[in-house]
Amino acid sequence: MKYERIVVLTGAGISAESGLGTFRDKDGLWTKYDLAEVATPEGFARNPAFVHEFYNARRANLLEAAPNAAHLALAELERRHPGRVLVVTQNVDDLHERAGSRNVLHMHGELLKIRCESCGQIAEWAAALQTATPCPHCQLVGLLRPHVVWFGEMPFYMNKIQLELSVCDLFVSIGTSGNVYPAAGFVADVRRHGRAHTVELNLEPSEGASLFAEARLGPASQVVPAFVRELLGD
Repeated sequence: MKYERIVVLTGAGISAESGLGTFRDKDGLWTKYDLAEVATPEGFARNPAFVHEFYNARRANLLEAAPNAAHLALAELERRHPGRVLVVTQNVDDLHERAGSRNVLHMHGELLKIRCESCGQIAEWAAALQTATPCPHCQLVGLLRPHVVWFGEMPFYMNKIQLELSVCDLFVSIGTSGNVYPAAGFVADVRRHGRAHTVELNLEPSEGASLFAEARLGPASQVVPAFVRELLGD
């Protein structure tokens, strides 16, 4: 195989066909909710019950969803590729893992986890979360929040991601809008290192489409499996 170290960035577009709402299209979640109220630390401080209600609904939606052909193809790529495959996802769902991917970094956190703002412990959580739910570790009440990155907060794993971007020889962006930073800047970071081929797989060109050397347009469930088959020589 041509490539030894592959980094795949995924966005909401890869999970849309699994029934999970995207954020920035014309019918996206941000058209129905004020992001300042449900996706900022300040909004959570003002009305934690409302924020919990929003994420409880998203958690229930996720539990009913299933990985689609795009998730499954990336898991197969990881299994069969003789080199390294890393998925960096902006998504807070666990569909990559359910499809079989093991080398996944959730830069925006994980919906099926909670974090205590007192003891800092992170716990798996699939049920509804309320303001009166005690922390499973320290038992304090009123200090649990979804383990997701809100606007104004630093994404997770940035040092590790930047290292991987600096040494990869193939960078693939799937289902991203290209206007959410820092992820939107990853392709430019890769280009500065000058060693990796860059490919965009998307329903339509992203805002950063001109920075990619190659593009394949179409639904993720179609273009991702086809691209993976090419990489694997099937």
